[in-house]
Order: sequence, then structure tokens, then C-alpha cells
Amino acid sequence: MRRPWAAGALVALLCGLCAGPGATAAVREPVPTSAAAASAPPHALADRAASLVGEMSVAERASTIVMGHVASTDPAVLRSYMQSGIGGFILMGPNIPATEPELQALTAALTVDPALPPLIAVDQEGGIVSRLAGDDYPASTSLKERPVADTSAAFAARGSLVARAGITVNFGTVADVTDDPSSFIHGRALGTDPAAAAERVAAATEAQEPFAASTLKHFPGHGAAAGDSHHAIPSTPLALDDWRRSDAVPFAAGIDAGASLLMYGHLAYTAVDPLPASLSPEWHRIAREELGFEGVAVTDDLGMLLSSGDPAYADPVANGIAAVAAGNDLVLMVAGSDAGTASRMAAGIAAAVEAGTLPADRLEEAAVRVVTLRLQLSAATARWSVCADCDPAH
Repeated sequence: MRRPWAAGALVALLCGLCAGPGATAAVREPVPTSAAAASAPPHALADRAASLVGEMSVAERASTIVMGHVASTDPAVLRSYMQSGIGGFILMGPNIPATEPELQALTAALTVDPALPPLIAVDQEGGIVSRLAGDDYPASTSLKERPVADTSAAFAARGSLVARAGITVNFGTVADVTDDPSSFIHGRALGTDPAAAAERVAAATEAQEPFAASTLKHFPGHGAAAGDSHHAIPSTPLALDDWRRSDAVPFAAGIDAGASLLMYGHLAYTAVDPLPASLSPEWHRIAREELGFEGVAVTDDLGMLLSSGDPAYADPVANGIAAVAAGNDLVLMVAGSDAGTASRMAAGIAAAVEAGTLPADRLEEAAVRVVTLRLQLSAATARWSVCADCDPAH
């Protein structure tokens, strides 16, 4: 559903995935591992997820909504790490081995239960933020100046690269918009005005979703909030109506295009809520009720809140509990974490539910959304490859 205030901001993009003038790559048709599973209706997967979550203990529900990280390229170490039952893992630079077969072996080791594989994520924006070798496709630094079709082709190839590695979630679509070259997000944004960014965000989303679950970030938008959220909590006094006409537009376009996840930034729009959006119930309400987002809400790295130096966010477990209470379905922790951080986060969330400080139905809702996505991605498993006779364009 498109909001009235976003009407006209998005141009529908129906681009083929074959290379042509200005395009970057083509992809082969998928070959599902199970035609029956791949054709399962969405409501059947949601019902199955609800049934699985209904059988889980509070501790198991809490574990399934945590995405963790440990720095290693040893498949045995990573498999042992995932034995705790956490629902996801994010691959960072220290997890990427030298070759693609080694990476495929590593991602395979992360799956303890083949019936319910974890969410395996990566930040593969291309260009400035890249984890995977072989991504020579155009990225935000040039795509913002090129035809929208180039964004479609680049992100189709990028999505194929991600999926081929056994990765199921790409935190790769920057929906922030700014025309300020001094902004740290400028080089990563896909456009310098709302309409142009919206076209490219929609194109990137539609191109990636056949391969992996795509993610819009950093909601409600880094462009209006000056500063780098890796080291502080940027803030802006921008009014909600002004946001709707500007920074909201690319996010609305990406949601309409079918993005599976929405990542909440550690940004404070003080006219809406003094809290960072990642911990704000109001921003979660706006995304659900105004923008119509129905997928998985995920925090940006909660370790960034620790790095801000604000004493209010010095306890990572408390941050995780607050994030779930606000409406996040998946909590992500990388910076400042160790091999026990994810388990401590899950234990803290479960304890909050048992103590009555975190509503049990909020945890259940989050777990159902995460498990539904895990089942969807498992059912859609396919082999993808960039076509042999298509060359990347720079």
C-alpha cells in the first residue's frame, strides 16, 4: 500500500536481469532444491512459524531473535558458536576466507538444524562497504549518477554473489538520502534527493529479493541527522511532516518494493522521540502503521550504542531488552561483543519476560516474524550464478 504523501515519489521499475547497454550482469534462472517447498504459500509458512514458536520455551524464543557474531574463519568454531540456538549470524571481515568454496563451507557450518537454518547476514553494499571478494559491480558512489537500470543490474549481480556464498540476508541497501558531500553517509547513499534515491532503492530491493532477503537501512534516515552513529547518537529536530516529504520517501519506496527487513538506526529525531529510533516505540509504530512495513525489524549493531559513550546505553543486555520492547524483532550485536555476548543477550531477554518487564506477546511476535523469514529463505533455496559471458561495468 502506498501512502498518499509518497504518491508520485516512486517510478515503477520493470527491468530484466540480462546485460544490455548500461547494465552490469545477468543471472541464470534459479533451480529450487524443492519445488513443493518453494511454492508453499506465505500464510502456510507463517502458520508453520507460529506453530514452531508455540512449542518453544521462553529461552528458545529469546535465542531465536538474537543475531550474533564471533571473529573466526574456522567452520568448527562457528558451528560450536551456533549450537546455543541463536537465530542468526552476521559475517564481518574477519569471517571471510580467501576463496568462495571456503566461504561456502563456512556458511554451511553455521546451520545446525537444516529444517530451520539461521539467518546468515552480511553488509554487502558494494563499493565503500564490501565484505565479499568479487564484487566489482557499480555501487552507490557511481549509481547515484547513472540510469536506474544500472542499479537493478548491479544489485542483481550483487545479490547473486551473496546467495552463491550461502548467505541469506543482505544488509546492503542504504535508503538514507543526503546532498551534503561532508556527510559520512553521502558516499553510501543511492541518491542525493528523495525521488532519485527512492527510484534506486526500489530497484535495488526488487533486484535482490529473488536471491536474498534485502534490508533497508538506516531508518528513519541518516541524512537528516548529522554525525556518524558508529561513534555518537546523531540527532535532528526535523519535524515528522518534513520527514514524510523527504527522508521517508526512499524507505517507503523500498517497503513498497518488498524489502524483507528494515534496519533501525541509532538516530534521534527529537521532534518525534528523544530516544534513538532503534529504541523508539513511536518509530516502530510509524513504520508499521504509516509505511505498511510487515517484515522483520532489526536493530543496527547495538554495540554502536556502547561506542557512543552515553552512560544511558552502557549495558548491552539492557539495550537489547529495550530494543525488543520498542518493536524490534531481531537484535544485532557486533562491536564490543565476545563469544558469550549473544547468549547473555538471549538470557537477559528471557529473564525480562519471566519478570514481566518485557511482554511475553512482544517476544512471541518477534520470534514468529524471525522464524517465518527463516522458513521462507529455507524454502526458496536455489543455486544462482552470474552469467559466464557478462562482464562487470565500472
